[in-house]
Amino acid sequence: MIKNIVVSILLLTSVVVMGQRTNSSPYSFFGIGDEFSTTTVEQSAMGGIGVAFSHYKYLNFTNPAAYANLRYSTYSLGLLNNDLTVKTVDTKQSSTSTTLSYVALAFPIGDKAGFSFGMQPISSIGYSLSNIEYESDGVTFSKGTVFEGSGGVNRFYGSFGIKVFKGFSLGIEGDFSFGNLENTIVNQIADVSLATKYRESTEVRGGSVKLGAQYEYPLNDKLILTAGATARLGTDLSVVGEKLTYTFTGSEVVRDTLVNASGDKVIDIDGDFNLPLKTTFGVGVGQQDKWYAGVEYESKNAISTTSVFANTAAYSFGKANRISLGGFYLPKINSISSYWNRITYRAGFRYENTGLLVSNVINNSNFTEIKDFGISFGLGIPLKGLSTINTGFEFGKRGTIENNLIEENYFNFRLSLSLSDKWFVQRKID
Repeated sequence: MIKNIVVSILLLTSVVVMGQRTNSSPYSFFGIGDEFSTTTVEQSAMGGIGVAFSHYKYLNFTNPAAYANLRYSTYSLGLLNNDLTVKTVDTKQSSTSTTLSYVALAFPIGDKAGFSFGMQPISSIGYSLSNIEYESDGVTFSKGTVFEGSGGVNRFYGSFGIKVFKGFSLGIEGDFSFGNLENTIVNQIADVSLATKYRESTEVRGGSVKLGAQYEYPLNDKLILTAGATARLGTDLSVVGEKLTYTFTGSEVVRDTLVNASGDKVIDIDGDFNLPLKTTFGVGVGQQDKWYAGVEYESKNAISTTSVFANTAAYSFGKANRISLGGFYLPKINSISSYWNRITYRAGFRYENTGLLVSNVINNSNFTEIKDFGISFGLGIPLKGLSTINTGFEFGKRGTIENNLIEENYFNFRLSLSLSDKWFVQRKID
């Protein structure tokens, strides 16, 4: 039944995922927006680990070499609900956003290889920030600036993994990223009837390649030691579009388009957003379908941009890194007496230096590093056959209120449906 409907579902949800990008984080103001971690719900519930982990029916967005061990065709889609509380030194605000976070299909190729393809977001923009200034009496409006942004970048990927020899697998992944971004800045001054608006609209396009390897070594009849590594090669995303400055009335009726020093009203944007080399290493130990524990370290060079994004004076990028620990426990996979014994219990945590450096004053060199810390746990709830519903819960904090910046406290609820079955089995007639 699954293989008869999965193609239709995949096509439908592939279209939906492009139109469901929502975000409410102020940190989506920077660059191409708030970057998403490309992990499954199962991986996220274990602190984001996955480079050294593989399974015969689960997807793995971290290491393409893991698909060498895939033995069942699996269709999976994931949802993310984000409850966010943003606070500064003297204010606090909450919001909620829900989005379809990925849709993917994977299937084995013979006994030693596997392939996966799908779509997922890599970033999202969805901020609305304001800066209001008053006269010396603290009541009379003087001037105000509103910053707003929308859009996001998605990717379509294909991953292939193959077992080179016993215990050792290699993989390769290629993807194509695409999206549309819009950023606006509105300035209004007291006693001036017209407001001024700066609008920047861009299209993002580009591809990247990831290489991966995994090794499994049996310590005894039950325990298996695993190790894995990946390298996403550096690449440039092309950013093209236009920027425009004009005055308008309160009803957004354009009154006059301003020109630059060269006399141009519309200025073309043609630049690059560099996705640098990113490497990930990890090790783990466990028992098949019983338990697993692993640690993972990720490092990424500084992002760079060329001739794009007007707000770059308010931030810069440095090197990023992440460390994650996590694992799972499955009491008894084939338990008949207790359904709870067939549930997979997952947990983990991660600590990340995002590489984003922010200043609360434009053209100020006093930047603050933005860090992110999260604790997660989740359940793998078995359905009929090999299919599962996977849940993930994550509590975390990003940023700081120091230096008049913004701190985010978030709760992420993730949900995925993984439908697994044997496909392409040749029927035998007795």
